[in-house]
Amino acid sequence: MYALLLALLSALLFGASTPASKALLASLEPFQLAGLLYLGAAMGMAPVVALERRRGARIRLDRTNATRLAGAVLFGGVLGPVLLLAALRLTLAGSVSLLLNLEMVATAVLGVVLFREHLGRAGWIGVVGVVAAGGLVAGTGGWPGLLGALLTAAACVCWALDNHLTALIDGITPARSTLAKGAVAGATNLGIGVVADPLLATPGTIAAALAVGALSYGASIALYIRAAHELGATRAQAVFASAPFIGAALAFAFLGEPAGSAHVAASLLLLPSIAALFLSQHAHAHVHDPVDHVHSHRHDDGHHFHDHPGLPPGARHSHAHRHGRLVHAHPHWPDLHHRHEHTT
Repeated sequence: MYALLLALLSALLFGASTPASKALLASLEPFQLAGLLYLGAAMGMAPVVALERRRGARIRLDRTNATRLAGAVLFGGVLGPVLLLAALRLTLAGSVSLLLNLEMVATAVLGVVLFREHLGRAGWIGVVGVVAAGGLVAGTGGWPGLLGALLTAAACVCWALDNHLTALIDGITPARSTLAKGAVAGATNLGIGVVADPLLATPGTIAAALAVGALSYGASIALYIRAAHELGATRAQAVFASAPFIGAALAFAFLGEPAGSAHVAASLLLLPSIAALFLSQHAHAHVHDPVDHVHSHRHDDGHHFHDHPGLPPGARHSHAHRHGRLVHAHPHWPDLHHRHEHTT
């Protein structure tokens, strides 16, 4: 129950970022706000990273992983938030919130096209349903609404690339990759924003933007990581999928935005479509080649068999370790250990 509450709080904080950002755009330009939000995220993750350092966690980034991290910073930290904020300038925060479900679709489709992942029949049904729901929402605001939907979809594609690149990174914890993304992307976008337009926002507005970033991006991610450690990634992600609906509800409730029939219909279509995406796992015999890497893991997952005297199998920890060759079959998702070819 405790882990479930953490996942729900994480979704609440992240969902609140969209209506909060809509309000902050009254005083800040998109590049300026994107920079402040991600600098705030870095501030929010700094205590988590400091705790990891006290526990002895070390960074071991080779060139390949450093390149992946740079790509995640570019797509997920620099481009994605600016596109989203540009969309919020054009259309309702409630509509943008619901359209953020397209990130899950973009992640699934890019996984098939670029990263050798599998998506079954249920997954493709979910993809079609989410896209159809997005079409319902996009048609509610005329040309500005349509352009806002396209910008939101582009932001979701950027975050989908970020998701895949981040999933392939080992040698650095999720907290540290988030800190790096927030610091580098935040400074980049804020610098661009200040050069392009004078920063006229009051100190209170700037502090509010940093606080939204610290809570909605930094603290939300930290809570999600903690929940995923206890619930497992699949169940934690299923709970976190409520974030777009929370954001839409908050926009309708606190920004006074109208919730039309298209929003209701889209929500009713999104719920089973998202469920179908989560049901799209598969099982088959597959081979794990020998590999040396560093990542957070536990010893009851069927993939980690090295010994730690006195450490319970379910205790999550991180260190450099070696995998021998392993052949087995089990239901699985595309994660760090399951990036293999699928012929059907």
